[in-house]
Amino acid sequence: MATRDKNGNATIDSVSLAIIEQLQEDGRRPYAAIGKAVGLSEAAVRQRVQKLLDQGVMQIVAVTDPLTVGFRRQAMVGINVEGDLDPVADALTEMGEVEYVVVTAGSFDLIVEVVCEDDDHLLEMINKRIRALPGVRSTESFVYLKLKKQTYTWGTR
Repeated sequence: MATRDKNGNATIDSVSLAIIEQLQEDGRRPYAAIGKAVGLSEAAVRQRVQKLLDQGVMQIVAVTDPLTVGFRRQAMVGINVEGDLDPVADALTEMGEVEYVVVTAGSFDLIVEVVCEDDDHLLEMINKRIRALPGVRSTESFVYLKLKKQTYTWGTR
């Protein structure tokens, strides 16, 4: 089961980790098959999966290759902010093209991944939307030329 420690972080037992591993291999794997692999009934697996979903420990989603669904330009954007990071980070999370927002230590205050239709769309995102946010001091873009590896199995290492 997943519980919370004194800091509010999820702690996950070995059976729940095994369920997550099964779903990372195949997000459509039947609960009965997962139960057989981890030593639980189908109902117990269903209950654990629902609890993991409800607690925000995991999501079950369809992952697409952006190129195959019309998004030909991806980039990481490093952002430096003047003042409080939170309003800028919050505004970025509201943008549909932004896949994730990370508060960092180092050369950038924030790093975001954007997925756009093409170079014009990327330019509009950076120039008209990201740089226009109050508090954004500078950006540096890292345009993806080729994606060599993308996995989602790190959650149980």
